Amino acid sequence: MKDFATRLEAMILRPYYPISNLYRVINDEIGLQVDFMPAIHGVKSFNSLRSRAHSIEVAGHPLLVADLADIIASKRAAGRPRDKAVLDVLERTLREKTK
Repeated sequence: MKDFATRLEAMILRPYYPISNLYRVINDEIGLQVDFMPAIHGVKSFNSLRSRAHSIEVAGHPLLVADLADIIASKRAAGRPRDKAVLDVLERTLREKTK
């Protein structure tokens, strides 16, 4: 993670320490924010999450992005107000995507 942050001239933060093990890599100048989480609500295995992920290209490099259905399941499992607030939009997006 240090090498990743250094290459992007970014900082590593622990915004929710000690409550959460989340690490955030951020570079405000280029609008970058990447969160690294050792556990995700509603996800039993990173391997199963990875098996459903989609590969996209960012600046010529492949990046795995979680499937929208997994993101919705995670937000529903977390149950926080900020997660509940976006569920309707995400669910509508998923319905449109699968038409």
